Amino acid sequence: MNVNNIKLDVKKFIVEFNNSIRNSMKTMDNAGQGILIIYKTNKVFGIVTDGDIRRAILKGVNLESCIGEITNTNFIFISDTKDEDEIKNIFKNTKARHIPVLKNNKLIDIIFEEDFFFKKHKSSSYRKIINMPVVIMAGGKGTRLDPFTRILPKALIPIDDKPIIEIIMDKFAEFGVTNFYISVNHKSKMIKAFFEDFHSNYNISFIDEDMPLGTAGGLKYLEKRIDTSFFVSNCDIIIQCDYFEIYKFHKRENFDLTLVSSIQHHVIPYGVCRLENDGCLKTIREKPEYNFLVNTGMYILNPDILQFIPKDKSFDMTDLIKCLKEKKKKIGVYPISEKSWIDIGQWEEYRKNINKLKLEN
Repeated sequence: MNVNNIKLDVKKFIVEFNNSIRNSMKTMDNAGQGILIIYKTNKVFGIVTDGDIRRAILKGVNLESCIGEITNTNFIFISDTKDEDEIKNIFKNTKARHIPVLKNNKLIDIIFEEDFFFKKHKSSSYRKIINMPVVIMAGGKGTRLDPFTRILPKALIPIDDKPIIEIIMDKFAEFGVTNFYISVNHKSKMIKAFFEDFHSNYNISFIDEDMPLGTAGGLKYLEKRIDTSFFVSNCDIIIQCDYFEIYKFHKRENFDLTLVSSIQHHVIPYGVCRLENDGCLKTIREKPEYNFLVNTGMYILNPDILQFIPKDKSFDMTDLIKCLKEKKKKIGVYPISEKSWIDIGQWEEYRKNINKLKLEN
């Protein structure tokens, strides 16, 4: 593919038709706008958005399949960037968040909805507002970060000049969230002391756990105190994606609980043996690769499911999910890319991600 005549800033959005979905996801992560332009025989073939990839994952499509198999060839594009009324109408009257600009079936530019309304027209009407509270589960001992958490609660683990819990709150604030509940138990006085000197526009309430209640037990406090859907986040994770899209997914599909999952790619660095029943070797596969959907620790819950959480008893989110499945409740999974989930709950991950977060902030 000859891209020498393409603007440098749009080259990063281009992938070839035969590229794998998994590798294309990495390109999309690096480009950072949730869209790829698919080329075939040196011209634009179609587009793939993060939503297209998410739907493919939920359908069980093999991530080693070529990206061309899930490409949208019936997409909106323009050839003239001067007609701002046309651009505005496309964004307001369609679901498009990106408009490729093509000339002779080659990509020359991409117009992004947020840039168009925020940066060009300074419009506040575009803002994606999530009118729902957030619960941050900060009551755990943080045993994976021992001995550090013998001194400091994991919610206050520093990343540059901010503790992790403040970064989590700031991420939600980008979508208009101001109401936070924080569940506390281990070293709760230190967490409360931090927020006593914390100056912000956030409304913060504490859920005091008299005993460790697991990853879901503290939510019982909210029963009859909250009447809207709400986010739940562990205090040692950062999710870097569009929270408004998670919210829309939850509401559109009418889920009772939605969990955010991350696609993790693992390579077994050995030959893996498969045996016959008599112990004879059937096959051996050298360094096989696997893709998994892993629970990140972020959820959206409807308030009516709080009735299934026992009072004053340790109860994990996995227990709640199992209970909801038995009650025939509807549970959704919202997949995000591997790079979009940052878990600093163990030392190896903390060391790996701290420099990355510093660079991004």
